Amino acid sequence: MAKKKQIELTIEEKLQNALVPKEEQPYKIPSNWCWIRLENIAEWGSGGTPSRKRKEYYNGNIPWIKTGELNNGYIFNSEEKITELGLKNSSAKLYPINTVIIAMYGATIGKVGILSIEATTNQACACAIVYKNILFKYVFHYLIYQKEAFINKSKGGAQPNLSQEIIKKHEIPLPPIKEQQRIVNRIESLFAKLDRAKELIENTLAQFEQNKMAILHKAFTGELTAKWRKENNIDLSSWEKIKLGKVLLPMQTKKPTGQFFRYIDIDAIDNKRQIVKAPKLILTEKAPSRASRGVETGNILFSMVRPYLKNIAQIDSDLSDCIASTGFYVCRCKPELNSRFLYYLFIFDKTIDYLMQFMKGDNSPSIRKDDLLNMKIDLPTIEEQQEIVNILDNLLAKYNKIKNLEQQLEKIELLKKAILAKAFRGELGTNNPDEESAENLLKEILAEK
Repeated sequence: MAKKKQIELTIEEKLQNALVPKEEQPYKIPSNWCWIRLENIAEWGSGGTPSRKRKEYYNGNIPWIKTGELNNGYIFNSEEKITELGLKNSSAKLYPINTVIIAMYGATIGKVGILSIEATTNQACACAIVYKNILFKYVFHYLIYQKEAFINKSKGGAQPNLSQEIIKKHEIPLPPIKEQQRIVNRIESLFAKLDRAKELIENTLAQFEQNKMAILHKAFTGELTAKWRKENNIDLSSWEKIKLGKVLLPMQTKKPTGQFFRYIDIDAIDNKRQIVKAPKLILTEKAPSRASRGVETGNILFSMVRPYLKNIAQIDSDLSDCIASTGFYVCRCKPELNSRFLYYLFIFDKTIDYLMQFMKGDNSPSIRKDDLLNMKIDLPTIEEQQEIVNILDNLLAKYNKIKNLEQQLEKIELLKKAILAKAFRGELGTNNPDEESAENLLKEILAEK
């Protein structure tokens, strides 16, 4: 039986098929823009992974990009390279310079990159060779703007994924080509200023951390209180090396009661400032099974999961009614250990470095409570501990304003999001309504497809 001859659509028919129906358009855009789908702005593809069993497929000279290498910027190299044989015998494809890549799997979903080299990718990357009538940088910035939307469209639990078809059906506002260029120029000009401010803040914070660790080093080697010991006619021999567990009381179990309870989990910790930023108010009937650690004023919370993240905090009187997650070891100090002294000891990098050697597990590397309790510490007398705490509190108090710069970093990221939101709504003040409609640009693209 002969096949039916495929009916060739007119340009107008192709245009109507490409345009997003009004009822599906995410928001209002200028009249000379149009809503289309990402499938109409690029030739899309993905990658592949050559067999790991074949050594001859690897250590070649062809860059092979994985999602962890997407940096929301240009990609100049790759961690691994494959051979011509590996390329030929896998589903990997070689993509040209200026290809836009977006991650489709796991925690990196929505991360974007631009190839500044010819490269291949693994199958977790969606690759867009943007049509010549559209600026690839315009598409790149729009994909960054849509990261949260892509995350929300992903499926799966522990390992979420985003299909290429979902990406291709996603909407994108299309302005005239000259407006695309103006938008890109404006975004990059504003971002350059914000990135410079961010760099200055990060350098200041890095210097602060370096100074802070130097002070803590002096504190826990006895240098900080050398004068105090001399005035009190004692020496370093008064310090005792002891296992931490010897100066801690057992943890307390506490179950939620009443209609609601306040819960401190790992997410409730500000690990930049080592404080509890906001306990969660939870219905008791929906209490997580991990909500069973009692806390009291002065207790120190130390996260056993990924200790290098420094999810550490001291409980103040306003938090004493909370219940903490079993992900924390709740340190209740005996009279011979000053809880504030222990807090400073925990945030000291040398302490964290020591504990990291005991981490086990791949997804959530953790230490055991015995690793913490068996850690040997150099313990001064309770009087010298208090003197160390007094000095540290005074020295580090002046850095509080510097630490507040971290909030400025958050504001910079919010400003970037606001700039992108305005850019892709035509609200940057760059649009010229008299310019030819983007629909004509779309017709050109459709005619060449």
